[in-house]
Amino acid sequence: MALAEEALRRQLGKYKFRDLTIEELKDFSKTYPNFTFSMNTYTFKDGSQKDLLNFSGTVPVKYGSSYNIPVRLWILDSHPFAPPICFLKPTANMGIAVGKHVDARGRIYLPYLQSWSHPKSTLTGLIKEMIAKFEEELPLYSLSSSDAARQSELLSYIAKITEGETDMKSRSKTGSRNEGCFNKITVVGAGDLGIACVLAVAAKDIADKVVLLDLSEGAAKGGTMDLEIFAVPNVEISKDFSASADSKVVVLTMNSLGNAQTYLDVIQSNVDLFRGIIPAVSHYSQNAVLLVASHPVEVMTFVSWKLSSFPKSRVIGVGANLDSERFRYILTNLLKAEVLAKDAWVIGEQGEDKVPSWPSCNVAANQTEAARNSREKVANRAMEVLKGKGQRSWSVGLSVADLVDSILKDKRKVHSVSTLAKGCCNINSEVFLSLPCVLGTSGVIEMVRLEEDPLVQEKLQSSAGSIHDLQQQLKL
Repeated sequence: MALAEEALRRQLGKYKFRDLTIEELKDFSKTYPNFTFSMNTYTFKDGSQKDLLNFSGTVPVKYGSSYNIPVRLWILDSHPFAPPICFLKPTANMGIAVGKHVDARGRIYLPYLQSWSHPKSTLTGLIKEMIAKFEEELPLYSLSSSDAARQSELLSYIAKITEGETDMKSRSKTGSRNEGCFNKITVVGAGDLGIACVLAVAAKDIADKVVLLDLSEGAAKGGTMDLEIFAVPNVEISKDFSASADSKVVVLTMNSLGNAQTYLDVIQSNVDLFRGIIPAVSHYSQNAVLLVASHPVEVMTFVSWKLSSFPKSRVIGVGANLDSERFRYILTNLLKAEVLAKDAWVIGEQGEDKVPSWPSCNVAANQTEAARNSREKVANRAMEVLKGKGQRSWSVGLSVADLVDSILKDKRKVHSVSTLAKGCCNINSEVFLSLPCVLGTSGVIEMVRLEEDPLVQEKLQSSAGSIHDLQQQLKL
């Protein structure tokens, strides 16, 4: 480093705090001499470009055995008052283990970066935290030879990102493969819900292939191991995003298991997780329908829509589909109100604020007040019964399979799913709520018009307002 100091000083001529930066790099080089430095052009998301100093090397990590994790750090021209931009730099035989500190592109997110403050924060301190976090959750894993071959395209994509290119709309090279009648779906997340979705879809025999993306670190455990042991037909388990290529439907079931203290922190943790997943699955399946089952479903469907840049029709949440099916069952079989059950829907926000509703075409214009009161009483009884029904993973999995069935087979069946509600019931904000929609291969084909009940509309508007306020606090 000492020999290259003068050359480095010339290269950093446009850096605002050149002398401070050089002094820190000299100290860093003494501690980590294996890192190499160079100047390259970085392209930011807004299209602007800058020549930035970047350095690459390996970080020593002990995770059972000892590993050298390859990383690349970009030093901004406002360093040391701004944190560097950090990426993993995987080789062809390495896969990225997406987690709370690493996204699918290999971008590294650490608390140390978020709370960066000179002179307390330093590059040496950053590497130390990187080591500590990677020893909790290893960010890379070894690929088999077949996985390594499939990984090559994603590595090329990641290489562009780490060079600064951020074009998320590049076509997948596998786009012409398995098109037509081949029905492939991907379930992202190998927790109880993800496995329940895989089993429910397999049981209905509605897909030619089901890919379960297990994004947890380490070898297969628990349910994924059992799926491998008992060889469920047409099910593939993978840690490689490229395995999801050309899926007709991508089901998102993952939830962050971080140590967040507040409800907002929990949701933000989920947003951070999605930020590393949605761009990758969208890249490999650019014509897919995204079906969100993660919580809170309304917010995470909105996040998926924003991160994917898909049209609103192809991003939906499981919403109140399960509640609606249960509601009609309770009306028909327990309360013997079969006529009332016809085209009855549970709509709105999941939780205590959901409400029953009926299409406008099914409500007689001359319906008497007594008839309305009678319907309301029966509906309230059914909703009380419904509240006692929990939503276990297997029941949500069955609901997901029901939605996937309607999409893959283009059934044009009506389901109460989370969809963009802007323009409905005088809602002017971009929020997702459960509303009855006709589903087909392209997702939402049309929305069913509901009766104009002032109480229902007030409830929907209230839910939309609270969800919008929450979304405004999130960092996408």
